[in-house]
Amino acid sequence: MSALDEIRAERLRKLKLLEEKGITPYPNRVRRTHEIGQVLGGFNVLETEAGSLVIAGRIRAVRTHGGSSFIDIEDGTGRMQLFIKKDEVGAEAFELLVDTIDTGDFIEAAGTPMRTKSGQESLLVSEWRMLAKTLRPIPDEWYGLSDEDERFRRRYLDMLLNKEVLENARKRSIFWNSFRSYLLAREFVEVETPVLENTTGGADARPFITHHNALDIDVFLRISAGELWQKQLLVGGLPKTFEIGRIFRNEGMSREHLQDYTQLEFYQAYSDYEEGMRMVTDMYRTVAQETFGTLEFTIGEHQVNLGDEWVTYDFCEVLKKEYGLDPLTATLEEVQKALKDAGIEKDTDAMNIERGVDLLWKRIRKTISGPGFLIGVPVYLEPLAKKSEKNDKVVERFQIILAGSEMGKGFSELNNPIDQKERFMKQQALRDSGDDEAQMADMDFVEALEYGMPPAFGFGLSERLFSFLMNKDVREAQLFPLMRPKE
Repeated sequence: MSALDEIRAERLRKLKLLEEKGITPYPNRVRRTHEIGQVLGGFNVLETEAGSLVIAGRIRAVRTHGGSSFIDIEDGTGRMQLFIKKDEVGAEAFELLVDTIDTGDFIEAAGTPMRTKSGQESLLVSEWRMLAKTLRPIPDEWYGLSDEDERFRRRYLDMLLNKEVLENARKRSIFWNSFRSYLLAREFVEVETPVLENTTGGADARPFITHHNALDIDVFLRISAGELWQKQLLVGGLPKTFEIGRIFRNEGMSREHLQDYTQLEFYQAYSDYEEGMRMVTDMYRTVAQETFGTLEFTIGEHQVNLGDEWVTYDFCEVLKKEYGLDPLTATLEEVQKALKDAGIEKDTDAMNIERGVDLLWKRIRKTISGPGFLIGVPVYLEPLAKKSEKNDKVVERFQIILAGSEMGKGFSELNNPIDQKERFMKQQALRDSGDDEAQMADMDFVEALEYGMPPAFGFGLSERLFSFLMNKDVREAQLFPLMRPKE
């Protein structure tokens, strides 16, 4: 029998002992009157005026000396010491406590607030009760789970042992709700759009495919938070919409990329990408301040201050300066040569211009700390944005650059159905030639555009922004990242 099996067997014995005493180890009702945080926050008043109160929580430490026991419990709002004396709770209840409790158990304690001789804020217990008997021990609080995969597989233990992980969960909630509040305050309507789609759209990504049994068709898990659907809502008369939802991309994993994650997308009629840049700058600063209490961040090797002036980078000018290559006129051979000269390890013989130019840019992007906006992207890299009025070979699109990565993307949305159809067909041709990240031609969306969509600004960002501001791997910033099953 392993050590864990022996511990579990001993805890099962204690559980049976409780049952033999007529005590249920998992009662249905809790009689708690105060959260621990409330008691600690108002201790001076409660100590003199409250009389008896009831708190509950998980046992994190036990120290027993003769007829007294000191037990630390926590309930998610705070951690507090219970002072349990045999002559206060009675000999039978005290012995049952000693014989049956373990660290990790949940208990309830009634009593009065008091301070020990050392000044420790405590509860002098008059009655205790088991709320949930645990059968497995929590790993050592100081050493915890050393294996990263085990930390992610058993995230609940990681949260118990590492308060930073617990705090990350709270910050993640504040982060997304700050975006929600920002948009709701500006009269955006929160919507829900389909997760299962006949045609994927709104991004360049490889989708997951599944089968719909009732309709007997293959469908795709969406790769964007309803971009084409939200723009159909603009056609239908809703001028401001947003969605915060899960998206799915069947691609590689890295510090910045996962297969399923949360994304925000919003759309505002009668607006454009220049107005959008001003709005997004304010929105990012607002959310960062509300979530983290600062605008200054260390992200990897980059120092970023969102309060600084945001720099604008022109895509074509940046590539000309770095590689001597004009992405608007370059041939495939010139792009392949630039890739080889830059030492980018790719099969350049199978590379098209679109993917090659994008890789060249990404090499430069890693060196830019930001905050800044990348503009002037060629039309062939963006099938959903309007062409610039100044140069019809580039689009009115910006990407937010932070710490060497892309942290959001906004457009003056394309609302010309003829132009949209032509670009969809070019993307479909790329897809048919083997580029499975190129966008599918969505003729239903083109049909919607033919009924008329107002000029609009659209924007999207993913939880990568949260992980970067936390200066963490994107898996670390998720609560439950997908893991390969144990063999």
